[in-house]
Amino acid sequence: MALYSCASSIARQTASTLRPNVAAFSSLAVDSTLDRAKSAENYESVLDRFAQIRACAVLRTATSEACPQAMQAAIDGGFKIVEFTLTTPDCLDHLASCREKNDGNVMVGCGTILNTQDCENAIDAGSEFIITPVMLPDVIQWCA
Repeated sequence: MALYSCASSIARQTASTLRPNVAAFSSLAVDSTLDRAKSAENYESVLDRFAQIRACAVLRTATSEACPQAMQAAIDGGFKIVEFTLTTPDCLDHLASCREKNDGNVMVGCGTILNTQDCENAIDAGSEFIITPVMLPDVIQWCA
């Protein structure tokens, strides 16, 4: 099953309004050498966490060096959902490290997704969700 935990800027508003008929996605496939497919349970889990926690730390730093310390400060401050933006230098490396360090305790995602290549890179780095700054039909299709 190829179902991704993806959201656009519009989708951030209320997770409960994002719940499509999950069964409709059961026959989709991913054309990739990597297994990027997510289960319906994973999809629901991401939406449930957004609905429950309702706050996400969004990190955008000017330098790569500032990124890990800034995100750790957000996590130490209590954030359980965090988003690294692709505008941050070495974003995907920091995302992967954060996911490895906090897996299971903090849900880690990637923002400023502008195309399907960004989606692939973010998911491959370990992103549990993606955020787009605008509605992008090709990104939505890739996620479906």
